[in-house]
Amino acid sequence: MPMPPKRKQRLLIVTSLVVGVSLAAGLLFYALSDNLNLFYPPTDIVAGKAPVGEQIRVGGMVEKGSVQREQDGLKVTFNITDYEETVTNRYTGILPDLFAEDSGVEASGQLQEDGSFVATEVRAKHDENYMPPEVADTLKKQHGGQLPVPRAATSMPATSGPAPETGPQLLPETSPTPVEAP
Repeated sequence: MPMPPKRKQRLLIVTSLVVGVSLAAGLLFYALSDNLNLFYPPTDIVAGKAPVGEQIRVGGMVEKGSVQREQDGLKVTFNITDYEETVTNRYTGILPDLFAEDSGVEASGQLQEDGSFVATEVRAKHDENYMPPEVADTLKKQHGGQLPVPRAATSMPATSGPAPETGPQLLPETSPTPVEAP
C-alpha cells in the first residue's frame, strides 16, 4: 500500500530536521573540542598524563628560588610545584603584579617534548586567600585535605590593638571660580 503524499512530505521534513540538528551539533562539538583547555597539576604532567603540544593549563605554587629573568626583562623561567612534582615554565611577556615566589599561579600554554612548559598566559592569585579552584583541590588531595600555608600568611607581622580606621580622605574646600555670563 503506497504512502499518502501528505504523510510522505511530513516524514521528509522530520528526517531533514533530524539530520540538520545532528549536523549542527556535530559541528558545534568539533569547534568546541579545539578550544578545550584542560587543567593538569604538575604531578600529572610529570607522570605523562598531559598531552604534548596541545593547549593546556598547569597550576600550583611558584617554587621558591626558581624565578630567573633574562636581561631583556620579558623572558622569565620559573617552576610550578604542587609540593610533589615540579614543572619548569618559560614565559615571554609581562607577569601579573601579584606574581611572586611561594604564591599560587596558573599558566596556559603547551607542554614540550622535554617536559618543560611554554606559557602564553600567566595568572596569579588576586588576594591573600584566593587560589584557582583546580590548584586548591589538587593541593588539598595531596596534603590530606588541608592547604599548605602560603608565604603571605606566614610573613605578616603581628599587630596589637585595633586596626587604624581608614576611610575617604576629605579634600579642603575651595570656592568655585565665578564665570561671567556672555
